[in-house]
Amino acid sequence: MEPKKITTTSGIEIKEVYCKPKTLEQPGEFPFTRGIQKDMYRGRLWTMRQYAGFSTAEESNKRYHYLLSQGTTGLSVAFDLPTQIGYDSDHVMAEGEVGKVGVAIDSLKDMELLFKGIDLQKVTSSMTINATAPILLAMYISLAKKQGADLKLISGTVQNDILKEYAARGTYIYPPKASMRLITDVFEYCSQEVPKWNTISISGYHIREAGSTAVQELAFTLANGKAYLQAAISKGLDINVFAKRLSFFFNCHNNFFEEIAKFRAARKMWAEITKSLGATDPGAQKLRFHTQTGGSTLTAQQPLNNIIRVTNQALAAVLGGTQSLHTNGYDEALSLPTEAAAKIALRTQQIIAFESGVADTVDPLAGSYFIEALTDEIVKEAWRYIEIIDSKGGAVNAIEEGYIQNEIANSAYQYQRDIESGERTLVGVNKYTDKESLNMEVFRVDDSIRELQQAKLKTLKSERNNEEVTSVLQALALSAKDGSNTMPFILAAVEAYATLGEIADVLRKEFGEY
Repeated sequence: MEPKKITTTSGIEIKEVYCKPKTLEQPGEFPFTRGIQKDMYRGRLWTMRQYAGFSTAEESNKRYHYLLSQGTTGLSVAFDLPTQIGYDSDHVMAEGEVGKVGVAIDSLKDMELLFKGIDLQKVTSSMTINATAPILLAMYISLAKKQGADLKLISGTVQNDILKEYAARGTYIYPPKASMRLITDVFEYCSQEVPKWNTISISGYHIREAGSTAVQELAFTLANGKAYLQAAISKGLDINVFAKRLSFFFNCHNNFFEEIAKFRAARKMWAEITKSLGATDPGAQKLRFHTQTGGSTLTAQQPLNNIIRVTNQALAAVLGGTQSLHTNGYDEALSLPTEAAAKIALRTQQIIAFESGVADTVDPLAGSYFIEALTDEIVKEAWRYIEIIDSKGGAVNAIEEGYIQNEIANSAYQYQRDIESGERTLVGVNKYTDKESLNMEVFRVDDSIRELQQAKLKTLKSERNNEEVTSVLQALALSAKDGSNTMPFILAAVEAYATLGEIADVLRKEFGEY
């Protein structure tokens, strides 16, 4: 059966790929500037992965079922701040933060409620979690086992990128070297037990949100990626195996053509980095990435303008060849997105996919004098940063001496000055402003969530086998001390219903806090 012809509305046939002979690289071939697959979206659309999580596991579960019913093709879990930094909801440090910026997960019981009625073998899940990534991943694996899933088939991503936390975001717990050890434990464990799982999503998103330029986002993210490759290689892992399970997470900002060129440059540079470190398998040289539209670009003033900003950014991500995409809600400068905002964000992706025609041919902007020149310029500028970082001994050293943080801070300061001086226009903020006050429905999470989570924890601790919990936590402490892979011990602790905070505290005691 011949493949169905794709045509314009006028009936003009659209080819899979366009290029002048020998003047442009081919998609699906090293260095993958034009895309990691030969046919890109003609073969398979990007995953429409809407990021959601708030309040309790039960409330977030309702939102996941809603998003799936509206056509979301992948789930993406936001965790609250205590979960991200290893505190249970009843800890004094959790006060005022439970369920606010994501869902509260204290134990495997919460994870069971979070994914109730969702078959983990049939849906891919992305979890934005870093310092406590091994614990949340262990909970997910444990739940998949309870559902009877084949662990060789479950797939998804755990962010697990601690280096950008020190540089840009702040949700770290342990010192850098101990954190790197936990990350490589996840690499090693999953390569054997959960081979389809993406064990890290190396994130430029938060670097950009902290105020970096597009070039800095690219350079610092790839420098971090290089550090993870080197850490895994030094542990004896095969780059041709584990590099296939690395993915990236980029921001998409307002400058349309710069963002498209950034994504093309990222693929080209990563192919060269992996090759230089010994990767010979094309699958290990490909940069696969998720994109989220720029949260920091959204304005509380005239919030409906954000729908246009998000559309612009989403279109740039697709033209840049993203593998999955989250579109922000227009009300996110004010609160967590309402259901209505989440729906219009998803519809934005669906309209781009099915109505715009941009998915009909591979890398449609290739060969544009501007795009090609801009891609080359971004590559050149990003290599310059990576050379400086390499001269300092790599990303870990550059972070420890504050170089990356200072570069980001300087760019953020300059951007803010440009807005305040009017050098850069932000519609509705420093130009075309309105005098009338804002009147919008916003989403609020009530503080009573903490009491609900505390009650759940009290019940859990009275019902579980506490002797078993003590025993598995002691075994985990020993593994942290003797250098063995911690993942099987974390999994045993999770399955005995040890809490997230109890597990994180064992590792705090062994590794110290940063």
